Amino acid sequence: MLLAKKREEIVFYCQKLAEKGLTPGTSGNISAFDPEQSLLAISPSGMDYEKLTPGDIVVMDLAGAIVDGERRPSSEYELHRIFYAERDNVGAVVHTHSRFATTLACLGWELPAIHYILAFAGEKVPCAPYITYGTPQLAEAVFQAAENYNAVLMGNHGLLALGENIHKAFLTAESVEYAAELYWRALALGRPNTIRKEEMERVAEKFSTYGQQL
Repeated sequence: MLLAKKREEIVFYCQKLAEKGLTPGTSGNISAFDPEQSLLAISPSGMDYEKLTPGDIVVMDLAGAIVDGERRPSSEYELHRIFYAERDNVGAVVHTHSRFATTLACLGWELPAIHYILAFAGEKVPCAPYITYGTPQLAEAVFQAAENYNAVLMGNHGLLALGENIHKAFLTAESVEYAAELYWRALALGRPNTIRKEEMERVAEKFSTYGQQL
């Protein structure tokens, strides 16, 4: 089975999406990229995450052809493909419809540096305009809005988080959702303080060596 390990990881983290409440029902999607083979593994369209198996994960090339797997791939394939094709520091993409991040996306707001944990994404999380899901036009708009950040809000839609591997992309998605909730709560009470760009860059550097380096 092609990309067997990545397919197993996608199943694990798709189930964590549901467990952590980061996306309702069968929405959201996850992919991982193998640069040596120029192939990506991506979650299937519209399947119950609890019943997902590695065999359900679809392997595709960057031209959109299915290389391995019998399921229909996520309708957001283009949203994943563009980052693998254009950014060499992206090895995984996690797309969620988490409540607080999506609330900001429905307002068309970017998420400022409300907490240093957002440094996993950058000094802020920009917001792309609303465009119909599953279209190349959406993928292009999200890519342009993301610039060099590791997360981008998708107008009236959800969140896209990026990382060099699935663990880091998922951690970024969790961190953005946590910061979005803090921002929502702080706005309810007053005017939130934000952290300067220079400090967020300093924290991002510290994060690069944080924890156990495997």
